[in-house]
Amino acid sequence: MNANDISVKIFKALGHPVRLEIVKFLINEPQCVCELNRLFDYSQANLSQHLRILKDAGILESQKIGVEVHYRVRLKGIEKLLIAMELTTAEYFNHIQY
Repeated sequence: MNANDISVKIFKALGHPVRLEIVKFLINEPQCVCELNRLFDYSQANLSQHLRILKDAGILESQKIGVEVHYRVRLKGIEKLLIAMELTTAEYFNHIQY
């Protein structure tokens, strides 16, 4: 797998609204999956699928603490990527002609 393949994998993983919100929620500190279940109104199975995709892309990692599973953002560059995305989105809206 080359760098372009990894980039595409990361962007695809972030390309779903729920997964993007999960990463934004986890960007500052690890959280228990129970907190994610409370925050997102999805079945545990659905949430687990989203978390697996983010883990498979290398964006998240998990750690079992007692009976709880905690998730955190593994890649430090994701925060910079999200900031760049927000700036790009703002630029996009600033250039739209109505």
